[in-house]
Amino acid sequence: MALTYSLSLFITLFILLLLHHTCHSRDAFACDSKSTATKNLPFCNVKLTIQQRVKDLIGRLTLPEKVNLLVNNAAAVPRIGIKGYEWWSEALHGVSNVGPGTRFGGVFPGATSFPQVITTAASFNASLWEAIGRVVSDEARAMYNGGAAGLTYWSPNVNIFRDPRWGRGQETPGEDPVLAGSYAANYVKGLQGTDGNRLKVAACCKHFTAYDIDNWNGVDRFHFNAQVSKQDIEDTFDVPFRMCVKEGNVASVMCSYNQVNGVPTCADPNLLKKTVRGQWGLDGYIVSDCDSVGVFYDSQHYTSTPEEAAADAIKAGLDLDCGPFLGIHTQDAVKKGLLTEAHVNGALVNTLTVQMRLGMFDGEPTAHAYGNLGPKDVCKPAHQELALEAARQGIVLLKNTGPALPLSSQKHRTVAVIGPNSNVTVTMIGNYAGIACGYTSPLQGIVRYAKTIHEQGCVNVACRDDKSFGPALDAARKADATVLVIGLDQSIEAETVDRVGLLLPGHQQDLVSKVAAASKGPTILVLMSGGPVDITFAKNDPRIAAILWAGYPGQAGGAAIADILFGTADPGGKLPVTWYPQEYLKNLAMTNMAMRPSTVGYPGRTYRFYKGPVVYPFGHGLTYTHFVHTLASAPTVVSVPIHGHRHGNNTNISNKAIRVTHARCGKLSITLHVDVKNVGSRDGTHTLLVFSAPPNGGAHWVPQKQLVAFEKVHVHAKSKQRVRVNIHVCKLLSVVDRSGIRRIPMGVHSLHIGDVKHSVSLQAEALGIIKS
Repeated sequence: MALTYSLSLFITLFILLLLHHTCHSRDAFACDSKSTATKNLPFCNVKLTIQQRVKDLIGRLTLPEKVNLLVNNAAAVPRIGIKGYEWWSEALHGVSNVGPGTRFGGVFPGATSFPQVITTAASFNASLWEAIGRVVSDEARAMYNGGAAGLTYWSPNVNIFRDPRWGRGQETPGEDPVLAGSYAANYVKGLQGTDGNRLKVAACCKHFTAYDIDNWNGVDRFHFNAQVSKQDIEDTFDVPFRMCVKEGNVASVMCSYNQVNGVPTCADPNLLKKTVRGQWGLDGYIVSDCDSVGVFYDSQHYTSTPEEAAADAIKAGLDLDCGPFLGIHTQDAVKKGLLTEAHVNGALVNTLTVQMRLGMFDGEPTAHAYGNLGPKDVCKPAHQELALEAARQGIVLLKNTGPALPLSSQKHRTVAVIGPNSNVTVTMIGNYAGIACGYTSPLQGIVRYAKTIHEQGCVNVACRDDKSFGPALDAARKADATVLVIGLDQSIEAETVDRVGLLLPGHQQDLVSKVAAASKGPTILVLMSGGPVDITFAKNDPRIAAILWAGYPGQAGGAAIADILFGTADPGGKLPVTWYPQEYLKNLAMTNMAMRPSTVGYPGRTYRFYKGPVVYPFGHGLTYTHFVHTLASAPTVVSVPIHGHRHGNNTNISNKAIRVTHARCGKLSITLHVDVKNVGSRDGTHTLLVFSAPPNGGAHWVPQKQLVAFEKVHVHAKSKQRVRVNIHVCKLLSVVDRSGIRRIPMGVHSLHIGDVKHSVSLQAEALGIIKS
């Protein structure tokens, strides 16, 4: 018995030591200090510049070896001690196992799963986005150190949520370019760290550009040619990517499957080489969406031969192929003279530089700044608490008659919890998620506050019949309050799955109405969805006292929903997308990319251009208290310094719209001081949104208004806080003309802060005369 126990103990200790070695002593990717053959090579010398080290490394590679590094599953180069590397990992809202670069199991059974991006965006809290990025990169580095993940993460998705039917809209920060760009820059900063040129992990903003259709009415993303005006490209689709590169200093940009105006994005030098790398100054690599190069050859038939496709992609500025295509065809492209080895070298400079910045050529991971991170740093309590707080901040209170919310644990002792999403777990984390640390479903969250009677009413969100309605109605009749948790899931909206309409699936609307009619107490509706839902019936039904939208609220979503319902936390989220009525989709093709309305009945898209009826507008969201804004100080006139121009210039002062490139922008900003007073009886956090309406002179191509600033402020009951708001004139008060030229309209701009409106007159101040 003693011998058996000792042997068992020995085996246990051996396994623990093995796991410890696996998690904390990952062998060096390259430049192993134990290898006398390679450790002294110049590319391993950390005292040299990264540029020098990369040049030395490329000079040691043969052409076949170089080509094998152009794909996501880059091959090893054993003769100089370089291991194979999988570039494809994902971290959209937590470390994910969607990409092959990350594996869960052993001491890494899961990772913190934050709310889906559309929910986090609803917080309008830039510091929260950066904080989430820091936590995700902590967990990513920990898993890398343990041999379970890579260091290159193809996140975030910053495409504009242009059409409410898009299945991947849930992955994005919403429909507003400035909101999406701010999210991108802040999340990327959190992921990549602030250690100068060094990277904690390498982020990637995707999918560039005008990518927002998966599979609609027979048109799929692999064959779609997005016809986009220069105006919409500059004014809408490219804004988040430009901010991601210029303000977030992202290490990578991913080109998309679709064509833009007849050219595949991954083969377009104007997009990749000229814009992303040239104009915006990308310091990193450009990667294709997976199999994009193969797609534009095989599916789009853009080139006659595969070698031409490989050559076109690399010469356009593509550095890395997610997929095998470049690995198979690049060497032949060089042999046929379609490409030079120098082109291949140029791509490798960009990818290898990022790996160097990540420390992958510095020896053992434990020697690095993040080498101490391990299993203890994944799913730690502080990380899970942040996931809960992010969910609380992202939940939006759409309706609250009475007010019915918050519920009271004393008054509402028994709660009927009904609906197909009432006890879900995996549904809450949306797509591109990994394995969560653990889940709290809505039912489990509510149980902490009250006795519950649980009935789904529908087996799932498809809700194909009313066979289970009876028990749900009985539960509502018995309870002191009823909470209906309904909505969508990945069977309705997902990658490759665009929605066919905006109404609730199946018989869900019927379930809601009948339960509300039967309910003894107040009926509260909780919606899970990525995209907007036309719930006009519920908005107008007096028996439905309150409505919450939770998006996909992450692993702690049920706890956050319950905390909001019972007032432990206050709702402060705002909608990051417009909620349209079903009628909006009438004759509106997803394939029409125009943002602005036309004279032939085309309604336009997003709050910036659409003027028709809505269910709930962009930026809508109620709280449990009441905030009042007062403008404490703001300028009424701002001078915009510009250079005068000789003849031939069509952007002079008299035309009232100055090219941004002709203005001396610098730090030219408008500073507002806004007093936010909480006149209610509860402490609360306020989301301050500032919009600008430019002087359009009746021009229909100018946005009716656009978001220029947002701030988050916590205000105690009966007190006030002063908020400073800076609005960069050239970046935020400019508009884009039909030629795609960004201009600053001179004249009166109207700033909207809640119910407060303030006029600021921009006046040109001519400096020296220069040639146009």
